[in-house]
Amino acid sequence: MAKGTHDYADDPRNQTILINVNGVMTPRADAVISVFDSGFMLGDGVWEGLRVHNGKIAFLAAHLDRLYEGAKAIAMDIGVSRESLTDRLYETIGANGMDTEAGVHIRLMVTRGIRSTPYQDPRVVISPATIVIIPEYKQALPSTVENGIRLFTVHVRRGDPAVQDQKLNSHSKLNCITACIQATQAGADEALMLDPHGFVATCNSTHFFIVRKGEVWTSSGDYCLGGITRSNVIQLCRENDIPVFEKNFSLTDVYGADEAFVTGTFAGVVPATEVDGRVLTKGRGPMVKHLQSLYKSLLEKDTTS
Repeated sequence: MAKGTHDYADDPRNQTILINVNGVMTPRADAVISVFDSGFMLGDGVWEGLRVHNGKIAFLAAHLDRLYEGAKAIAMDIGVSRESLTDRLYETIGANGMDTEAGVHIRLMVTRGIRSTPYQDPRVVISPATIVIIPEYKQALPSTVENGIRLFTVHVRRGDPAVQDQKLNSHSKLNCITACIQATQAGADEALMLDPHGFVATCNSTHFFIVRKGEVWTSSGDYCLGGITRSNVIQLCRENDIPVFEKNFSLTDVYGADEAFVTGTFAGVVPATEVDGRVLTKGRGPMVKHLQSLYKSLLEKDTTS
């Protein structure tokens, strides 16, 4: 069954990984949290997906910026410094013998902690924040990176920031989940989501770009997460004389595009070959190939310096 850009080949080594739960290395089968934990109970917390390449966590400073800014925005004390959290991440990699691995993905999750009773008010929290680090041997399938994914535009919109700010990488992802369900049931790999005004915003788990007449377009960014890979691709375009624009555009612009692609920490740059039944490319177009090469070089530079 397709999982969009997050599809991967199962690795049996993942059954015996050690998961870091509040600083304690715990076998996967024994890694648990309380049913009173804020993340389980209410989706109250923030998280990051991290990619390990050459034994180093790629673009870690930007990811930690986003994590700590998100925690500050929801008045949550992570309880450990950036330096201590960085040490904890690398201790987890080392404990699993992943120091030299390239195909490792980490889910770093921080919740507000344990509540004394099932209630949303943070004043009932009775413990420090819960910090869980899950490292897995997992990387995008080469076929996905080469052949791309199909998108379906769903009715679920990216919300107004006064309702739930999409710039928060929170555990509360139900809108993205319902979007993913609709796209899957329509036979697509991922969902393309519009903003409250009907302009293209983003996908349910990746950021969306189109290519028109040599120009790269992505959304204004007003209704999507501040993507690390998205930002890197925009910067790569600027540094390599590729016209790039963050702007409002419609599905009509998408259907008439020369190419489309999505970006994300897990798979990097992936072609979107079909949107709502309109075939844009068969596999990778020339711009996607170029950007994949530029991004690969950037990744190597960041993880070998």
